[in-house]
Amino acid sequence: MKGLLKYLSPFAPDQSGAASVLYELGGITVICDAGGCTGNICGFDEPRWFVRKSAIFSAGLRDMDAILGRDDRLVEKLKDTAKKVDAEFAAVIGTPVPAVIATDFQALKRMAEKRCGIPVITVECTGTRIYDEGEEETYLELFRKFAEDQKEVNAKTIGVLGATPLDLGSIHADREIHEVLSKQGYENVFCYGMGSGLEAVKNAGTAAKNLVVAPAGLKAAQYLQKRFGTPYEVSYPLLGEEIKEQLHKLAGKKVLVVHQQTAANEIRKEIRRAGEADVTAATWFMLTEEGKEPQDVQLTTEKQFAEYVEQGGFDVIIGDRLLKRALRTYQGEYIAVSHFAVSGELG
Repeated sequence: MKGLLKYLSPFAPDQSGAASVLYELGGITVICDAGGCTGNICGFDEPRWFVRKSAIFSAGLRDMDAILGRDDRLVEKLKDTAKKVDAEFAAVIGTPVPAVIATDFQALKRMAEKRCGIPVITVECTGTRIYDEGEEETYLELFRKFAEDQKEVNAKTIGVLGATPLDLGSIHADREIHEVLSKQGYENVFCYGMGSGLEAVKNAGTAAKNLVVAPAGLKAAQYLQKRFGTPYEVSYPLLGEEIKEQLHKLAGKKVLVVHQQTAANEIRKEIRRAGEADVTAATWFMLTEEGKEPQDVQLTTEKQFAEYVEQGGFDVIIGDRLLKRALRTYQGEYIAVSHFAVSGELG
């Protein structure tokens, strides 16, 4: 059966990625569901609940609400919430329910803005896609809606796109990124959605450069380049010294790296800094042409992954600890590097 998972867990879906980008921006986030999807986001896909709160609500759709498309009830709930929560904006995120009944999100947005008196964005997630697609769409919606024109560029300001715990495996990744970029001379670090609020989004045009740390941020970086002329760089600045020491010992070996593409590419570069090595990057998620080498692989099923490893003759595999469960016959070295969207384990 295609897509059957015998050893792996389902990966974080698109609505979780959307909610992750919005988590620290000071808005009201409404998950358009009956409660189950919101429970998964809050219970499994958002580790920042341990350190800070966010205004995330379920629309609480009942059967007849969904069947009859009673958007007015959702808007009334949002209006009531906006009176009680001091929020700069609201976001409505789709799930399988509105996808099945073909909810008109543009009409819902116009109705909500008129009734609630605050800006509203909508993200048309379906629950059938992976988390990075929800992140990608949310970044674009945020910059289209809130980024302000006529801003003077500041050479000491840099934006960071793609930074969420789902991609970076840490609830303090923004601090680590800030520390790295501060050493490079940047005084203002806009880590969008993680460490920076809506004001940073509004002032995105002041950034002298954008740093893309995960593929989900690439389209937003391209949008900001087109709109403001902001150049961007794709890089992953979070490899610690301990993992670097392990990677430097892999020169001359055949290695498979399984992670989000930007992290996998950075691991590959680090291995090659120590000498020649045959390194393949594989991912279950976005595989952009911009960062792809000819041998790189798009993973789609658990069976395909296991067969690829079995036939590949790899000396070393680098990936989330959970992925090893699917490799029943692999006898080589395995180096665990956390990917929260895969296992729900922080690094």
